[in-house]
Amino acid sequence: MKLAEVQKYDSIIQQSDLVSRDLSWLKFNERVLDQSKKMHRSVFEKLKFLAITASNLDEFFMIRVGSLYNYLDYDKERVDYSGLREEPFKAKLMNESQAFHTAQHDHFTQVMMPELIEQGVILCNTSKLTDKEQEKVHDYFVKAIYPMLTPMVYDGYRTFPILMNKLLVFGVVTTSPGDRQDMRKMSFVQIPANIPRFFEIEREDSLLLIPIEEVIRENIVSLFRNVEIEGISLFRITRNGDFTLEESEDMDANFLEEVKRKLMERKSGRVVKIEIEEGYSKWMMNSLLERWNLKMDSVFLVKRNSLLDFTGLWQIVGNKKFRERLPQIPDPVKPLSYQDEGAADIFDVLKEKDILLHHPYNNIDPILDLIEKAAEDPDVMAIKMTIYRLAKDSRITKALLKAAENGKHVSVLFEVKARFDEENNIREAKKLQKAGCFVIYGISHLKTHTKLLLIVKRDGGEITRYVHLGSGNYNEDTARLYTDIGLMTTNEVLANDVSEFFNVITGHSMPSQYRNLITAPRDMRNQLIEYIENEAENAKNGLPSGIFIKVNSLEDSEIIYALYRASQSGVTIKLIVRGICCIRPGRVGLSDNIEVLSIVGDFLEHSRIYHFHNNGETRTYAGSADMMVRSFDKRLEALFKVESPLLEKQLMNILAYNLKDNVNAYVMQEDGTYIAKRPAGDVPEFNVHREFFKLDADSIMQVELVK
Repeated sequence: MKLAEVQKYDSIIQQSDLVSRDLSWLKFNERVLDQSKKMHRSVFEKLKFLAITASNLDEFFMIRVGSLYNYLDYDKERVDYSGLREEPFKAKLMNESQAFHTAQHDHFTQVMMPELIEQGVILCNTSKLTDKEQEKVHDYFVKAIYPMLTPMVYDGYRTFPILMNKLLVFGVVTTSPGDRQDMRKMSFVQIPANIPRFFEIEREDSLLLIPIEEVIRENIVSLFRNVEIEGISLFRITRNGDFTLEESEDMDANFLEEVKRKLMERKSGRVVKIEIEEGYSKWMMNSLLERWNLKMDSVFLVKRNSLLDFTGLWQIVGNKKFRERLPQIPDPVKPLSYQDEGAADIFDVLKEKDILLHHPYNNIDPILDLIEKAAEDPDVMAIKMTIYRLAKDSRITKALLKAAENGKHVSVLFEVKARFDEENNIREAKKLQKAGCFVIYGISHLKTHTKLLLIVKRDGGEITRYVHLGSGNYNEDTARLYTDIGLMTTNEVLANDVSEFFNVITGHSMPSQYRNLITAPRDMRNQLIEYIENEAENAKNGLPSGIFIKVNSLEDSEIIYALYRASQSGVTIKLIVRGICCIRPGRVGLSDNIEVLSIVGDFLEHSRIYHFHNNGETRTYAGSADMMVRSFDKRLEALFKVESPLLEKQLMNILAYNLKDNVNAYVMQEDGTYIAKRPAGDVPEFNVHREFFKLDADSIMQVELVK
């Protein structure tokens, strides 16, 4: 992009009251990359964060850039929050993406590879090997790789092959002896995903890692006998993975088939990005650009001394030899509201008090124990829950299967549109359905994102309902890595609300109102705006006011403008937004009283907390919903009110600790950029990802957000 265009587009962007969602996301990935630059981290931690940025970027291109191409390819109008139309915005987005791509690879080659060598880990090609080692690699190629490779030629007699999304591919340009140059042919050799990314050779004092593409490159001539190889180009494509499901009349048959069809389409979706090694065949590249209707700004060049596809670094991070060189997460501590965890019957405890779980600082086991006990308890009559993502070998599925075998009524809403988990969810849902569970495969035009569990149990002559509401998935694996909130309760008001909401989800019911739930798509945006406006009114009247919110993403313009109006009324607004943030903090006359922090560190911040001061009559909610258009209009979501004084103080303390953090925090600037927050003067380091392991009940009861 030319300098004049850059300046013109940047001027338009800065005039807007809103920050572009997609440009904001790229800034988030920069913060993840920054974790890979932290001096205190080992090189293996740094590799982990670099791999995360790569998988993040893959998803961004598949979904967000894919969505943009849906507009471009079908001449549909779109004006971004930045104020730019489709083509100028694409140019800006590609320019920013290219800069990020360069930063990734410069960091890898200039910083991380030398650090790996210091640790005795060497990435190299076969030329660095001894004769004996080369023989070992060649033997591996002949026996394990060669039988799996399939050269696919494209010429005037054969159709262009379908190249798979995100696989490494060799593009080989060949001619037959004596052919004219215009008789060149292209062949493609895809590297199967189930071949390990690196071939490992152990030496006495080091570990050599030979990228699998180097093994194949060295032997690729064996796939093209008696022809002349003019050029070999290693590349990788990313395809459009964005799709929307139209409403289906037949939920159990047509809808599932629709999902399966869309999954298949992902394999042949339009190409949105090409990553390719330097020294590529220009003739081949021109052919690919023409076929896929792309420009050179969608081509990302990788130097030969770097690595194509950093997601392959997970093989190094996961190597057992380096396990001790990764930081050990402290053991979970007992929940402040459940100090007798593991020593008392969970059903008896919940009849006496509510329990708030804060993962990963608290274990997910109390939730799993509750479901497993419910599956076996003869007095449990029914289990209802929503499922968005599950662990691969899920205790949840096993417990629900056991409950069904034991004759209990089990209702499960499986969200089959959970992005990139669709196939796993369909498989698990069918397993439950065969066991006799009542399974609902999502709701066609809405994505069920709310996290709810309801257990109905006979207690003597009474019925008790045990409820869990959370911000995170029922997933044992991610519960060790994501920060999430979960409330376990027998509170009758919440139990009634949850029962009503399940009737909405599984049947045809529209309750007039909920008492302690705020739900989407019906009420959530309006209810939150009402609470924001109430704070603004209090500020105008000289009463104490304050808004403190922690979410993953903030993008909904109606909410943003309500926050702007509250800021102009004098309300203190402090937002903790991990990822996408489209609000402009600190703009004179617009958002002077708004501050935004982003926490990015060892754990993925996933909890959502909403706190409104309300002149001392505080309102504090937690749940599954971010402040996004999709959350308010296109998803079934729920926020639940926390009324127990101890539990509410615990949520307020989470907000206070996040605001105090000076290790993982980044401060958002008015122009949409971020500056890392650091300890000032004699202030000690405060790392929320460690401090939450040290909490005690007495300290959190003193917390105040509005002084």
